[in-house]
Amino acid sequence: MKLLMLPPQTEVTRAWAARLLAEVPNLSVMVAESLQEADALIGDAEAAYGALPLDLLRKATRLRWLQCHKAAPLAGYYYPELVEHPLVVTNFREIYNDHIGAHIMMFVLSFARAQHVYMPRQFKHDWMSLPKGSGTVHLSESTVLIVGVGGAGAETARLLAAFGAIVIGVDARRESAPPGVAELHRPEALDTLLPQADFVILTVPHTPATEGFFGRTRFQKMKPSAFFINVGRGKTTRLNDLVAALKAGEIAGAGLDVLEQEPLPADHPLWTLPGVILTPHVASRGPHLDERRFEIVRENCRRLMAGQSLRNVVDKKNWF
Repeated sequence: MKLLMLPPQTEVTRAWAARLLAEVPNLSVMVAESLQEADALIGDAEAAYGALPLDLLRKATRLRWLQCHKAAPLAGYYYPELVEHPLVVTNFREIYNDHIGAHIMMFVLSFARAQHVYMPRQFKHDWMSLPKGSGTVHLSESTVLIVGVGGAGAETARLLAAFGAIVIGVDARRESAPPGVAELHRPEALDTLLPQADFVILTVPHTPATEGFFGRTRFQKMKPSAFFINVGRGKTTRLNDLVAALKAGEIAGAGLDVLEQEPLPADHPLWTLPGVILTPHVASRGPHLDERRFEIVRENCRRLMAGQSLRNVVDKKNWF
């Protein structure tokens, strides 16, 4: 079988190519350093890694499998011709679960212990505390709504359950509740569940169904004391609506690792709005990721050659 590594290349992908040759018998690996090289090689490829432009797809007469280089690529990766093509696409979902779960807990614990209030005061050398009985969320008496109970959402539920929180999940695919999730619902139930939650956590990818699905109407269904956290994809949440909800006191705060516009403009109000914690799209970062990616590529090479089902198959029409 011939696997084409699509450009651009990095030291990591070049090292993967050498390892695949050594570790997967009967596999030939072609490394394209440019689109011109890829154009010359794509006709022989049965498998490919990376992003596949339309002009290359049209010449990919033997291609059966495409390994996406991300868990949830930016809009445009799944164009109509790729969706309709019979090739199977796989991605890197599940490898970030521990890192994203820890990042979500950073947001939850920061809000639960009023760090969103005390950190700005630290910068002002202000020792004043909040009045007794305010500023904390007792996690063992809290309800957390996780929208998207995939790998990262399930790991977050496990961590939250260890703190005693009641976790409610909403998921379009999962049929049974994973450990830590007290209730599992379909997406149609989201609006009825929002008023119950002290924290609403989004881990969903950007798909045609989730683009802009969290806006002002849904913020208004949340408790004024509730916190909104998004670590999925920025385009799922309308930033202008979030700003309006925060200014109106419709929610208590927001922890955002992903934003509808990245990087966030320097003059955007979210930088200075009280109750907002921002991180620059880093929730998935952590050790061992390159090795985890390689393991999926290697395993899928072996599975394809053996005629077995591939790992992390994507529903191309829904981008995930």
